[in-house]
Amino acid sequence: MSDDSTQRMPTLEKEQGAGASGGGGHLEQSASAADYDPGAHGGGGGRNGRFWSLRRVPAGIVALVLLGVAAILLYDVASVRAGDPAMAWRRTLANEMAATALNDPKVLASACVVTLLGVWLIALAVTPGERGLLPMRRETATVRAGLERSAAGLVLRDRAMQVSGVQSVRVAVGRRKIRAHAQAHFRDLHEVRGDLDSTLGDGIRQLGLARRPSLSVHVRRPKKR
Repeated sequence: MSDDSTQRMPTLEKEQGAGASGGGGHLEQSASAADYDPGAHGGGGGRNGRFWSLRRVPAGIVALVLLGVAAILLYDVASVRAGDPAMAWRRTLANEMAATALNDPKVLASACVVTLLGVWLIALAVTPGERGLLPMRRETATVRAGLERSAAGLVLRDRAMQVSGVQSVRVAVGRRKIRAHAQAHFRDLHEVRGDLDSTLGDGIRQLGLARRPSLSVHVRRPKKR
């Protein structure tokens, strides 16, 4: 029967705490980029880009502000046309604009605020949003499905907890990478890490994502109390 140490993969790393003694309270850990290839594939029924957010709140706020400003200006212009004097705020604003230089700090600050607001609105208009929703493979062009990152993390965490030797595990699901941090209270760390690689790799494939994220697995011993 061959020794397990002769079967360890070359991508593994085994680290020990720097200031620890042999069997005391040091932390052993095994980490790798995972023996898992996300692959490159696409759905058969159309594009698999991210979902676009409706962004009702920013759109509603902008619409209400513009509607209010337009209504006030229209009422004031109609009043002036009817022979009434302009509103006091418009006369004051006109006088301030005529008497204030362009390099005045108030003018510069107002310009910066308006510019930042405009850049924010443009960014909202040209970016899809919905960062927490992962697109799934499309089998037909008329149906689109998505999976929340939190739900994907729970599914992968449940699968990881089924691996022998795993005491606890945290799974962070990103749009491009999935990171798993596990604690193993028995078995060799490299063996636990290898089983987690296989289990989580199969779990990611079964999620049916349009773009499979990469996988990073870290396994360590819990702190001894």
